[in-house]
Parts: sequence; C-alpha cells; structure tokens
Amino acid sequence: MKKIIVAGGGIAGLTTGIYARLAGYEAEIYEKNPVVGGECMGWNRNGYHIDNCIHWLTGTKPDTSLYNVWKTVGAIDENTKYGDITEFYTCELNGQTATLWHDLEKTRKELIQISPEDEEEINKFIEHVEYAKQCLIPSEKPMEMMGIKDYIDMGKEMADMPKVMKEYGKINLSQLADRFKNPLIKMLMSEYMPKEYVAYSFLVSYATMASGNGNVPLGGSLAMSLRMRDKFVSLGGKVFTGKAVEEIIIENGTATGIKLEDGSIHKADYIIPTVDFNVLFNKLVDKKYMPAELKDAYADEKAYPVTSGFQAAFTVKGSMPIRGTVLFPCDEFRMGNKTYDRLSYKVYDYDELFKKDGKTVIQAHIVQDHEDYYFWKGLSAEEYKTKKAEYAEMMKEQLEKRFPELKGNLELLDVWTPLTYERYCGAYHGAYMSFVTTPGRKSFKTKGTVKGIKNMYLAGQWTMAPGGLPVAAVSGKFAVQRILKSEHKDIKVD
Repeated sequence: MKKIIVAGGGIAGLTTGIYARLAGYEAEIYEKNPVVGGECMGWNRNGYHIDNCIHWLTGTKPDTSLYNVWKTVGAIDENTKYGDITEFYTCELNGQTATLWHDLEKTRKELIQISPEDEEEINKFIEHVEYAKQCLIPSEKPMEMMGIKDYIDMGKEMADMPKVMKEYGKINLSQLADRFKNPLIKMLMSEYMPKEYVAYSFLVSYATMASGNGNVPLGGSLAMSLRMRDKFVSLGGKVFTGKAVEEIIIENGTATGIKLEDGSIHKADYIIPTVDFNVLFNKLVDKKYMPAELKDAYADEKAYPVTSGFQAAFTVKGSMPIRGTVLFPCDEFRMGNKTYDRLSYKVYDYDELFKKDGKTVIQAHIVQDHEDYYFWKGLSAEEYKTKKAEYAEMMKEQLEKRFPELKGNLELLDVWTPLTYERYCGAYHGAYMSFVTTPGRKSFKTKGTVKGIKNMYLAGQWTMAPGGLPVAAVSGKFAVQRILKSEHKDIKVD
C-alpha cells in the first residue's frame, strides 16, 4: 500500500487524509498545533466558548456536490442541526437599520420602504442575488479533468450566473454603493466586506445564505474539525499533533518525505502540503519553486489584498437589542495608522454552546489588511499587549455607549489580532482567507502541482481565491484525485 503524508491538519489536511484512505492509501497527518482544525477553530475562556471561523458553511444544501464532500468527510450529515439565523447582516445609521434577510422579498420590501428613490436599483440587486443562488463550487473533480459533458452540465446549473458577472463583475463594493442614493443603503452594500472586493462576491455570499446553502452547524467550528478528525481515524488514518514539519525532503526532483522540527524523518510515496503558501515556499521547500503567479501576488500588495481582523470576545448579561451581525456608528477612534467611525459585532445567541449563567458570547470586529499587519508586527511585545487591551476597552466603551443597558453587563473574554493567525496557523499577514479578488484582476489560482517537484501535490485554501472552507475541502479531494490519475486509476472516490 502506497503512503501519503499530509503536512497540516486543518480542513484541507483532514479532507486530504480522509480521501487518501478512501482511495486505498496509507495516510498520516502531521499538525504543528496540539489540536487539528487550523483556522476552523474555537477555544474556551473563563468557561465560555469562542468561535473563530464559521459565519456560514457553504455546501449545507443536500444534493449539491459540495454537500456530498462535507458528508463524506464527516463534517455534516442529514442529522446535522443548524442555527436559527434569519439574516445575513444588519447596518445601522442615524438610528435607522437596514437588514439583508435570508428572505429576499422581505429584504426588497424593507429597502424600498427605506429608500423609494432607489427602488429600481434595489430590484436589480435582489434579482441578481436570486441568480447568484445558482453559483456552486465544482466539487466532483479538478477542472483539468472535466470533459465537455461536465462543462455543459455546469453551464446548465449556473445558467444565470453570467448575468451576475456582467452586471457586478467589473465593479467593487464602493462602486456598488455609489449606485444607491440613500446613505444607509450605501453602507449596507459596502461595509460587510472590504470596499475593494469585487461586487459579485458580495452577492454570491448573500445568495449562499439566502438559498439555504450556507447554514451554520450547531456546536461550533472546532467541533466540526474534530468530527472530521474522528472520521479520518475511524478509516485507519494516523494523526500526529504537536509535530511541526520543518522541511519537505526532495531527492533528485522528487518529494520523498518530511523532516520534523524534532529532527525525525518520515518517508512516503507522496507528500501533500496543505499549509499556507507563505510557509510552504519560504520554509518547507526552496523559494525557487514558488510559482510565478504567487511571486507576483506577494510583490503587489495593493493589487492582491488580504483580509484579517482585530477581534474581541465578550460575555453580555441578558440579551442584545439587535441580533445577528450588526455594523453601527461609533465615536471616531484611531487604530494603528487608520481612523474608524464604525464597529461591528456578532451575537452568538443561536447556539447553546455560547451561553451560560444567563450570559451570551458576542464578538466585536474590525477588518484588517496588509497595512494593519505591519502596524502590529512593528510593536514590541509590551506595546502589543498594551494596544490589545486598549483597543478592547475602546470596543467595550463603544458598545456600552450605543447600548446603555449593557453598561456593567459586558465582560472581556479574549482579544486576538492578525499576528494571532500568523503565530497559530502561519497565515500570511494574518489572512483568514486567500487573496481578495478585485475588479480587473484575474482571480488567483494555482495548479495542484509544483514545477520541478514530482510526487508533491498542493491542497489548501491558497490554491484558489477566495479561499475559505469550501476551497480547502475540495482542494484536498482534488489532490488525491490527481494522484489517482497519475497512477492511471479511477478518480471517483466516495
């Protein structure tokens, strides 16, 4: 039996290991942290659970190919229970709120009531979100293995997506906001994601939840990762945690094994790194192997932005006046080299995991990018600690000012920054997804192999923009299918 070694135990690594076992290979996963999951993670503070990852899980709709992947790897199944969430998010301005509800007709009516003068543009937006419900991530096989029939079938399934791309594929969210007259609706269209994001990505995200294909599994992100680990182990796979890979061994142009930081060497027929590409090509293999398109992306940070965040988790006694994810105005404050006057929070009251003793976990969030990463990176250890505490207190004060009933009822649990993602996951500039797709730029994508290295196949969210859990999962499946094809075997694995 041939052997596959997987470097990294996040969602991509776990998916890779499971499909490797289903395909008949011996499989081992090496993860540097004490627990698997990567960025699909949660942790406890003061007896409360904090969730890092799933705002919605694309692929929860049965009979879609991505759902079948999640079911195969043990992430979800027909018995999975989901949170009772009815809204994408809410935006507040001057005491008025606007919400993108899962019910598109409810959203349409509410927005037109707020701004009758924007009715034509609102109707167009809702119509195209309806079209965007057809957007599905191909999960059966890698694109290079698809035949004419596959493309025809995909074209039929997503027949209306070209309309979305034509209308919203050449503008960013700031330009989308400019199409509306009402200030509140302008904010609603441009605040959930960074303004430089291509607009269609926002419509697709909203459509995913509105279609029922983006539910939130109860139990949190870590629990899903652990279900996948258990599935892998039940299939005979081996997981080694607390084992950081130092180097991928390449002999005569072929990947033959890994060397761990403890000095031990482990051999295999195939190596599949699922780590952040910044770690892969700056540590595990020589930088000379880095694909040209990746070098270009790293070299042009303006053209290829990434998204991270400064976040603080609190417990709130009682309940929040507004549920879900909410963006609201606050006093102007400075963080690093930027000034902000808006703050967002998310209430985790849809899951009993985040409740205890009459208190519920909420998390406040500020979007971060390359520039913010450099700010945090430039601080001393003491300055870093001080700034984290300072900004968390500011968040608390702004929440209490907006909602006076919360004064004395908020308790800080934890704070984390882009450097947290870098330290824990090796994430490039603290990014929790891949490169942002911006108008006029080709969506970032790499091949599943590396020129000059045989028997090494790539998986992970950095293989294709925008990254995230779906890309991580299908990339693991695809890596195994590429190995099967190289051995002239049937690529169908389930």
